[in-house]
Amino acid sequence: MLASVILLSMIELIDTHSHLVYEPLAGDIENVLARSREAGVAGWINVGTDPEHNQKAVDMACKFENMYAAIGVHPHYADQLNGEIVTELKQLAANEKVIAIGETGLDFHYNLSKKSEQRRTFEAHLHIAREMNLPVIIHTREAFDDTMEILDNFIRLNGNLKGVVFHCYSETAERARIILDYGFYASFTGVVTFKNADTIRKAAQVVPVERMMIETDCPYMSPEPMRKQKVNEPALMIHMAKYLAELKNMELEDFAAAVTQTSKSFFDLPL
Repeated sequence: MLASVILLSMIELIDTHSHLVYEPLAGDIENVLARSREAGVAGWINVGTDPEHNQKAVDMACKFENMYAAIGVHPHYADQLNGEIVTELKQLAANEKVIAIGETGLDFHYNLSKKSEQRRTFEAHLHIAREMNLPVIIHTREAFDDTMEILDNFIRLNGNLKGVVFHCYSETAERARIILDYGFYASFTGVVTFKNADTIRKAAQVVPVERMMIETDCPYMSPEPMRKQKVNEPALMIHMAKYLAELKNMELEDFAAAVTQTSKSFFDLPL
């Protein structure tokens, strides 16, 4: 036990995609963060998905050291985006604790918003990100080709974005090579530890640690062996870090240092 505690004290991880403003995490945030630090996760990016949660994410980030916010309108709510919300996003993005735009993108699995509205909203976020000089966090589900088409067209017409990361990467190794060719990044969740996640594991083997980040996407998708724990939290990220380190044939400390440096560089984090 003592050796395990000493080992974790040597590890520094950043949860690059969490929803700490969601319950039950928000109501127990002090304890959630304390457990996170004990597990070697000492930095968090708190991601908003709609106007209400964007404001909450920024407010929470301003309250806690080493916590930052990303703001955007999730594709599920794409039909809500209007000029007023775009203005709000730009105003919030001026806060020094806001380090990314998103999550934004396309979700053709649920189609809770019309595809045309999702495309419109996605493009609007890319313009905001370029104007504010911030990286973009991409959500894509059953919409990879459309997502890449929009990104490719935007970059050809407007120039490169500061950075692009595909969060909760769940595509193939072949598609991972495509985003790597564009200079994009991939972020992996606890899903990579699931027994039926061979496709994602193959993709993780393709993505070098210099382009890889890890995240919980909490409170969802607890990793093995904690999958039965219905509420995911940053402290559980150590399990996916151990798993990916083994997959990469790296020592845990080396893997953690590498993905943390990637995260710091991508988001310009002063941690």
